[in-house]
Amino acid sequence: MIRLPETAIEAIRQHGRESYRDEACGAMYGRLDGDSRDVVRVAPLDNARDSERHRRFVVTPEAYRRAEAEAVQSGLTLLGFYHSHPDHPAYPSAYDLEHAFPFFSYVILSVEDAEPKTMRSFVLADGRKEFLEESLEEE
Repeated sequence: MIRLPETAIEAIRQHGRESYRDEACGAMYGRLDGDSRDVVRVAPLDNARDSERHRRFVVTPEAYRRAEAEAVQSGLTLLGFYHSHPDHPAYPSAYDLEHAFPFFSYVILSVEDAEPKTMRSFVLADGRKEFLEESLEEE
C-alpha cells in the first residue's frame, strides 16, 4: 500500500495539468512502515526525453542520483516515481515495464484534455514480467 497526503496528490495533479500533452514525472519521498509506503512529499523532475514526450518520459542518471541524495539528506527514502499519461489510462505501458526498477512504487495519473483524472499505483512483480497494482490511499 502507498499513502499519499492531499498535498502530494494535488502537486502530482497540478504537474500533470501543467505538463499536459507531455508526460510529467517526479520523485516521491517518504518512509516505509511495514508493508506500507508513506509519502511525505513529491518533487517534479524534468522529462529529459527528446522525442515522443507525449507518451514517454526519461529521468536521467544525474537526476536519479540527485533524487537519491535528496532522500538521504532529508532523512527520507526515495519510494518511487510518478508520471502522467496524457489522454491515456492510468495503467503502465510496455515501455514503463521495460524501464522499471524493483522496490519502487510507480504512480500513474491519467490526464484527459488537460484535466487530471484517475491515479493508480503499481509495483514491479518478482520476475520483472508484469506490474501489480498496489492500493493507493489518500490521506
